[in-house]
Amino acid sequence: MAWEYSEKTKQLFLDAVHGKPGTHMGEIENPDGFGEHGSIACGDSLRFTFRVERNEEDATKDKIVEARYLTFGCTSAIAASEALCIILEARQCTPIEALKITNQDIVDFLEGLPDQKIHCSVMGAEALDAAVFDWARKRGVSLEKLGVDIKEHEEEEEGRIVCKCFSVTEPYLRRKIKELNLHTIPEITAAIKAGGACMNCHHAPGGLQDILDEIWGDEKAQSEILLPVWGQDTPATPTLPTPAAQTGEGLSPYQFAKKVESAVEKFIRPILQRDGGDCEIIDIKGNLVYVQLKGACESCVGANATLKMIVESTLRAQVQDDIRVIQI
Repeated sequence: MAWEYSEKTKQLFLDAVHGKPGTHMGEIENPDGFGEHGSIACGDSLRFTFRVERNEEDATKDKIVEARYLTFGCTSAIAASEALCIILEARQCTPIEALKITNQDIVDFLEGLPDQKIHCSVMGAEALDAAVFDWARKRGVSLEKLGVDIKEHEEEEEGRIVCKCFSVTEPYLRRKIKELNLHTIPEITAAIKAGGACMNCHHAPGGLQDILDEIWGDEKAQSEILLPVWGQDTPATPTLPTPAAQTGEGLSPYQFAKKVESAVEKFIRPILQRDGGDCEIIDIKGNLVYVQLKGACESCVGANATLKMIVESTLRAQVQDDIRVIQI
């Protein structure tokens, strides 16, 4: 069953992937602000850039006039990124004012998102924060003097890793749990993806449940243990793909097919299944891999983007860089 997206979300997505004039997919050359959030290895990644109209007398009065993004993600990730750019350009706010834009502002602009896709709006807000920090560094603006907690963000970068699959630190978890009023492990996973893969961090000492109990005290959040979504034979801790591209030179057709099948099982299917989708290899001919999307992916308006941004890109990175994926 496909996700229930609002008409606005679907239209923003379609306009973006078709490159309609006025959309924002891309990257600003020599941007005034640059920020990234997420991990391509985990299925969602966002690179965000913006350009300002400079105020030569007072840098804090710079106005954001252009915003762009590159995202490796689903329908909601692209639509949420579009929404963020539209909000920023419409407001022409200062970078400091932009820090007040929250993931809820993005969700409201999209007229809602499925609960399982809220993390896409969080990803946009976090990438914006990172871009504003980059702008402040370049312009010599002291965010601390303006009341922005720099130490908190530095601690988030260096803190203990709680969710190893998504590299989520304890300080970041604590901030988002309080900020988003998260009370259960499923709510954490929906909002920031932590705990959504191997699940070893759910009830480990110092893991998600311990942090929830410590933050909310006597409330004792009752978390639902999520069932594995990629099958009983999957290893407890799946190996995530490395970003370095590999070539398939010297592989026999049999070896090539086995590497493709292995990459699909280890990397691609777990990503799709976390969002209710799946895929199946139908045939392999030379460097052509014929794939059938299933579940939520089958009827999703973002099916073509899923093939290119997740299936094909992952196979090119893991097996051979000239692979083409064709949907059946």
